[in-house]
Amino acid sequence: MGLFSTKGSESDNEEATNFYFPSSKNALIIFTRNPELGKCKTRLAKTIGDEAALAIYKYLLMHTADICINIKADKFVFYSDGITKDDLWNTEFFRKKLQYGPDLGARMENAFTELFQLNYEKVIIIGSDLLDLNEKHVNEAFQLLETNDITIGPAKDGGYYLLGMKELQLNVFKNKAWGTSNVFKDTLKDIQNTNYALMEELNDIDTFEDIKPYQQLRKFYNTND
Repeated sequence: MGLFSTKGSESDNEEATNFYFPSSKNALIIFTRNPELGKCKTRLAKTIGDEAALAIYKYLLMHTADICINIKADKFVFYSDGITKDDLWNTEFFRKKLQYGPDLGARMENAFTELFQLNYEKVIIIGSDLLDLNEKHVNEAFQLLETNDITIGPAKDGGYYLLGMKELQLNVFKNKAWGTSNVFKDTLKDIQNTNYALMEELNDIDTFEDIKPYQQLRKFYNTND
């Protein structure tokens, strides 16, 4: 999953949680990395450099915000390293929270747990590094949860770009080699006795090979490669 680190200050998290009342039965979690030079898209940066990788990631963040803004769900941006007050995530549309936990599985588990405790009936998580992801995919995922307990969108690298549930399924967050090509396959083993739906496979962006098909990204790096 193109999804990410440490728990920030208590006051930062309090700002994101106080005085909140759900306005929908659906919740959308967006996992992001804080867009800082040298700290995001590091595998891509090995080929095109830190500045170009950061520019591409900021473009991906904007794409993610654009496709999510009209989704009929309460939307939560979970930052990796600290909540940013004034950024592209307009607080009129997005609630801001912080990831915490020792690995990606624990951070996702904590995010799902928090939102199910707010009595949401359907919770979906996506990452923030897919140009192929659009509003239709997210809406389809919520629709699939009408008749399925889990929905999952496989990524071409062997992970997944979307995971949705109607109740907490703890086993999917445990005992995974996160960031490897086995994550999706191992997750399917966990849910084989569950009513689940698969979505179409999409390409998330982690390496130089991943960005080659996208003409709109070529302005950010040297096209001689």
